[in-house]
Amino acid sequence: MNSGELYACLLVKEFSAQALLRLRPELREKPCVVLDGEPPAETVCSLNTRARLLGVQRGMTKVEVDTFGNITMLSRSRSAEAASKTALLECAGTYSPRVELQEEENVFLCCLDITGTEALFGPPEVLARSLRQRVALLGISAQVAVSGNFHTSMLLAKGLPARTAIVVVPTAQESAALASLPLSVLGISEVHAETLSRWGIRTLGMLAGLPQTDLIARLGQDGKRLQQMATGTLPHLFQPIDIPFVLEETAELDYPLDNLESLLFGVAIMLEQLIVRAAMRVYALASVTIELHLEGGRTHCRTVSPRIPTNDKHLWLKLLHLDLEAHPANAPIDKVCLRAEPGATSKVQLGLFSPQLPEPGRLDVTLARITALVGDNNIGRAVLDDTHTSPGFHMEPFVIPSGNATTQISRTAYGCLRRVCPPEQLTITLESGRPSGFFFRGHRYTVRNAYGPWLAGGEWWNEQTWRQEQWDLIARGDDESMLYGCVLQDLIHKSWLLVGLYD
Repeated sequence: MNSGELYACLLVKEFSAQALLRLRPELREKPCVVLDGEPPAETVCSLNTRARLLGVQRGMTKVEVDTFGNITMLSRSRSAEAASKTALLECAGTYSPRVELQEEENVFLCCLDITGTEALFGPPEVLARSLRQRVALLGISAQVAVSGNFHTSMLLAKGLPARTAIVVVPTAQESAALASLPLSVLGISEVHAETLSRWGIRTLGMLAGLPQTDLIARLGQDGKRLQQMATGTLPHLFQPIDIPFVLEETAELDYPLDNLESLLFGVAIMLEQLIVRAAMRVYALASVTIELHLEGGRTHCRTVSPRIPTNDKHLWLKLLHLDLEAHPANAPIDKVCLRAEPGATSKVQLGLFSPQLPEPGRLDVTLARITALVGDNNIGRAVLDDTHTSPGFHMEPFVIPSGNATTQISRTAYGCLRRVCPPEQLTITLESGRPSGFFFRGHRYTVRNAYGPWLAGGEWWNEQTWRQEQWDLIARGDDESMLYGCVLQDLIHKSWLLVGLYD
């Protein structure tokens, strides 16, 4: 062991149960068990403390659990465990880029190389306390053991009593700290366990006191390795993993759900977890995608994106509510998956005497409400299409312009044509093939000047062919008002349309 090495082991016991209960806070104070296996041969694979105090044990069948009375039984969720594992690794990665994951049944176990992190996070006791508090924000209870030896930190974490959350072992005191732990923390084989039991060896301290030569003669090199682990001297080649940063939460429902309010109650908890995980990396949520798995195997996917990244949970809930209300799933929901894209947190510097800007969240909610009324394709900014046909534009979502734009603004004044959407039908009187008068919005107009026609056409190669002529008219109404308009004659459908008004 190098004198400068330092490791922190993060252990989550009853991982299958905690992975499910982290998204169900209403069940945390109730006795709960997790069942695994094929019905009707399901058995308890994990349980919380309240169920254990009632006498429930792992391996019990569903029928045996029913005899205890009011115990909540949940089905094991591999997807929930995978999401929780990702969240825990992300949390560990905020304290050290070197994290090694140990795969063990029904527990989450990883070890952090925290060598040289004291300048960033303080003494090991402070780091361990901070790490455990961050894990608690994820809705998970964990234990942390810190030692200068990799295996010592892992064995201590496994052997910690339930009420002990943190332990830090000073350098050169590993053997004394491990002495009272049972042999079960070593994970030895049944053959070695039976042999040591016959010898009367029950703790690591007793194993450490055996003569090494005799131990190797009876157990081989495994005996030497076990004794080195018991004394805290076994070296280890650290194998760090790549920690992905994926903001995703998954919840499998106990029964199909078709009520939006009930769905949003669970989505709120999932959103809170995504926000906590993003905030750990000093990010905000830029967009959230909700994927609803429906009965029959279909999926319903929607994405909401506010104007600027935000961690306002109530704003996200409102945007999702309005979007799902406008685009319902139309089938009962079996499973919910939330995915988020991170974005930089935004801060606005206001001037001392400048007016206060409106809150971006209010604008997002207002636009979402308008979208629900008029439709997705009828709100945004108009963008011209590369075509001469009418209307010649499409709608795009509003975007915040970049502060680095260098486009020169023209100061030349131009006339403005205001499009009439949709174009209005006109009844026009012609003289010598030119417009002379028409009715518009209850008034009779007499054409003073008519400019045109300008012929246009296109797409003659398919069924969308169009041909039209354009006229610009200056007309006086019977109420002495003046109208400056753009009129199109559809040469295929034989109709006249007012498509715009000039300022």
